[in-house]
Amino acid sequence: MSEDIMKAVIDQIKSHDSIIISRHKRPDGDAVGSTKGLAGIIRLSFPQKDVRVVNEDWSDYLAFLGKEDKMPETLSGALVIVLDTGNVERISNSRYAEGSMLIKIDHHINNSPYGDLQWVEDQRSSVCEMIADLACSNPDVLKMDEQSATALYTGMVTDTGRFKFDSTGPRTMALASFLLEKGVDTETLFSRLYMEDFSFLKFQAAVFSKMKITENGVAYLIVTPSMQARHDISFESACNCVSFLDSIKGSLIYLAFIYSPSGDIRVRLRSRFLAINTLAEKYGGGGHEKAAGATVKTRAQAMALIADADRMLGEFKRSHEDLL
Repeated sequence: MSEDIMKAVIDQIKSHDSIIISRHKRPDGDAVGSTKGLAGIIRLSFPQKDVRVVNEDWSDYLAFLGKEDKMPETLSGALVIVLDTGNVERISNSRYAEGSMLIKIDHHINNSPYGDLQWVEDQRSSVCEMIADLACSNPDVLKMDEQSATALYTGMVTDTGRFKFDSTGPRTMALASFLLEKGVDTETLFSRLYMEDFSFLKFQAAVFSKMKITENGVAYLIVTPSMQARHDISFESACNCVSFLDSIKGSLIYLAFIYSPSGDIRVRLRSRFLAINTLAEKYGGGGHEKAAGATVKTRAQAMALIADADRMLGEFKRSHEDLL
């Protein structure tokens, strides 16, 4: 199946002279890395094609991967490839439907199919892994350089939590090795991804002092606008604070509630051993089984979500005493 869909994707790339590559809004490492990596591979393999990475927002955190491109005047006849985006509402390109062909490449559960061609594998660690596999499996057609490999490796590292999430499998590691062989400078990459400003470390200390744990072990924190302002932390950086809670014994569900500039509260949900995406869906969100997101409007809704998570975790612990 993978070989067939990969061939179909390559055939469409070959048959279009203009290619637009987009991703989801509020991008993470996988979204940016996969678009940059795929664009680099196509440009290197088919230098005569007009290949552009076009989106309507950006990530300061991932700016080291390079600038994006301007939208062409017309998308008539263009192939549009949308990566790492589960539904059309999240596409960071409002003109995505103007091309002649639309391809969806994603690793989220395919609850909202779209596109003329879909390559979706929800067991993959990242879309960057899928693009790396596309290149690795078709070396006679697709070429890769260090820059493209670095973009893809960035997404694999960030979406697997540095290869510690259970989505990391043998193929993931084999493809990571394939990318490293292209000359990825991991020391420079990791310094860009994980070295923090002093102000952020002060913010982290403040967050640790505010985190709470429910009766059944749900760890959670709420990042208010005043906390973000006090420590001069961007909304994007604040959203990464859910990772602060990932190593608390007994806390198999951990949540971060971050007030957005618009006044909504963005929720990041993470778990170990049990699925959390159904809870995210209850609150209008979704995502992977153990890494999902949602948005609530009020503090009361946030408290209701925490209570639901606490009940879920309590039921899981009572039926999995051998595991714990």
